[in-house]
Amino acid sequence: MSAPVPLILLGNPPLGLDRMYPRLLGRARYSAAEGFATATIELPGSGDRPRLPAVDRARAGLRRALEAGEPVSGEIVDDLILPLVDQAVPEWRATMDALLELPGIGGPVAYSGGLISIGVRLAATDPRIVAAGLFAGSFVPAVIFEEARRVTVPLHVLLQWDDEGNDRQAALDLFDAFASKEKTLNANMGGHTGVPQSAGEDAAQFFARHLKQAPAPEASPGS
Repeated sequence: MSAPVPLILLGNPPLGLDRMYPRLLGRARYSAAEGFATATIELPGSGDRPRLPAVDRARAGLRRALEAGEPVSGEIVDDLILPLVDQAVPEWRATMDALLELPGIGGPVAYSGGLISIGVRLAATDPRIVAAGLFAGSFVPAVIFEEARRVTVPLHVLLQWDDEGNDRQAALDLFDAFASKEKTLNANMGGHTGVPQSAGEDAAQFFARHLKQAPAPEASPGS
């Protein structure tokens, strides 16, 4: 019987798993070839899940501000991101609870991609997360910046230098806020969809280094 394998939680943006499936499948297959189990879940308000009217209103406000060339207020960012974080993080914890009970999965656990605010809170509050690979984003609530100062696990942060949807300086400020002794910023030229293949290879090496050496989690911390 094969030994239990580490687990990578595949984060995804709030676009619905049906739209993200091909990209997530590619990441899952790559991880399986490296000896890792992977899992993802639909985000609140996405796909076939019930809509979150307050989040939809905040998303519309964000779109209006961007189209008008106006600054995005902290209130809009909070209304857009925090409801997703508050609901998704307990769901990710419940997912870990269930998966780590399976005989083929023994941990340790890492989080990869998706909304950076969700990754920050998971890394800051759940000791089963031993490493995180995050996609830089600039729409981050102030409370998440504070939580970032409690993140100490190894981090690998991917930043597209010319990402048209992100404020580069805000992304750099968040990276600076992390308390991790080991944190790497992988910055590449190009827009949001211009991530080079080498960036994925670097992330794979990061997960291999930390998941294949870290001990498995002993118990669930609860929600």
